[in-house]
Amino acid sequence: MSKKTLYALIAVVVVLIGGMAYLIYSLHKTNEENQQMLELVEMDKLEMENEYEKFAVQYNEMKTQVNNDSLMAQLEQEQQRTQELLEELRRTKKNDAAEITRLKKELATMRDVMKSFVAEIDSLNRLNTQLNAENANLRQQQVAQQQQISNLSEEKASLSDKVAIASQLDATAIRITGLNKRGKEAKKTKDVKRFQVSFNIARNVTAGAGYKTIYVRILKPTNEVISGGGSFAFENRNLEYSIRKDIEYNGEETPVTVYCDITEMLIAGQYRVQIFADGKNIGSSSISFEK
Repeated sequence: MSKKTLYALIAVVVVLIGGMAYLIYSLHKTNEENQQMLELVEMDKLEMENEYEKFAVQYNEMKTQVNNDSLMAQLEQEQQRTQELLEELRRTKKNDAAEITRLKKELATMRDVMKSFVAEIDSLNRLNTQLNAENANLRQQQVAQQQQISNLSEEKASLSDKVAIASQLDATAIRITGLNKRGKEAKKTKDVKRFQVSFNIARNVTAGAGYKTIYVRILKPTNEVISGGGSFAFENRNLEYSIRKDIEYNGEETPVTVYCDITEMLIAGQYRVQIFADGKNIGSSSISFEK
């Protein structure tokens, strides 16, 4: 073999070795680039999974902030859709670029949907806050009105009480006298055969005019009533009376005299007289007798 041929053969071998070395280098570099690409895809896939999981949590939080059934149904639907996409992403291999790209687009759509829900719930919350403030104001107005009504009722009741007090009859100049059998004043109980009670119904233009029933009670020193056999209503109970008389009252001072016959033996001591009209005690007096 000539030197020329040998040199040519050596040159060919060197070229082949260089080509193989370059090819090996290129393949190694491509593998490194592919590995780096897969690692980036894996990181991207993990970030997408985290974001999908975050959306699922946000939907749960949103559901606690709304009372609207329609909005609640939409949140449930989107939360379910988010969970389905998350499961799809977890099943997708990292070298399936087309599927990962699709899920990334779905994620972008989910972001827009989430933003719209946030804006809607924020708007509803502001509206609810405004309505709550208005309701609170209405409640305050209602309380104020109720207080005003209560005050007016109290004033009316007070006025009614004052009118009732003002219109109440009043017995004045009350005098009880014991009379003997000849109709003369008696000083001792053994001589008393009849009691005479005289008084005036005072002038009162606010009292209702018309017929009035006057009840007179005469009480012995033992607090027993010298009874005429009847009773009348007074403060949710019935009281015995000694004498009853109907008079016509026109608002002007009206004198009244009544008599009570005695059919029993009286004892010495203080005798009291109580006068009632219109369910009220309108006057009282007393007298003492010797034995």
